[in-house]
Amino acid sequence: MTTPSYVARRGELEAYFDRTAVEAWKRLTSDAPVSRIRATVRAGRDAMRGRLLDWLPQDLRGLRLLDAGCGTGALAIEAARRGADVVAVDISPTLVSLARERAPRDLPGRVTFAVGDLLDPAFGRFDHAVAMDSLIHYDGADIARTLAALAPRVEGSLLFTIAPRTPALTVMHAFGQLFPRGNRSPAISPIALSALEDHMRTQTTLDAWRVAQSEKIVSGFYISQAVEARRS
Repeated sequence: MTTPSYVARRGELEAYFDRTAVEAWKRLTSDAPVSRIRATVRAGRDAMRGRLLDWLPQDLRGLRLLDAGCGTGALAIEAARRGADVVAVDISPTLVSLARERAPRDLPGRVTFAVGDLLDPAFGRFDHAVAMDSLIHYDGADIARTLAALAPRVEGSLLFTIAPRTPALTVMHAFGQLFPRGNRSPAISPIALSALEDHMRTQTTLDAWRVAQSEKIVSGFYISQAVEARRS
């Protein structure tokens, strides 16, 4: 499934999150003081995590969940609090190590943290898969291919986020390009949900899947759109 563009972007993301931005990411995903701009991002991520968790069953006992692009593990831990057996995967060894350190030892469910590609079939099958802000750096075609590769191993829902194509996000994206390249994260790829659905319709393994609901979360410099896809 992987394309040269997917592999190249995955390499950029691994380098950024595992080395360039790891200290900033540690602070952003903790209770440590941050700038006002980063505080809006933190609040937006918290709201997005809550929305995606709301779309999952409240009782996750006996269910297996993939947290694809788990970062420091916040969503995985909350799902395990509700009883889920979570496989939390990220390409950054440093973030996965931090997630293991932060994870409580007395969760009702279980979290298995792993370094790797979210598409690795060795991780097995799942009742639900969540990819929060881990696909926003890929173009629409690669997002659709990623979903198509995951879908045969997911029984219930695919929950993910996209960077919506909005005027505000376009301005912020352009502003970010003014910074020296070494200080920038890999570019996001804004896309309209309708355009992504067009890409999804080109993937035969997604023929039985439809977008069930979506919702934008806007908090200062954080703009992201939650999407739930289910079998029709």
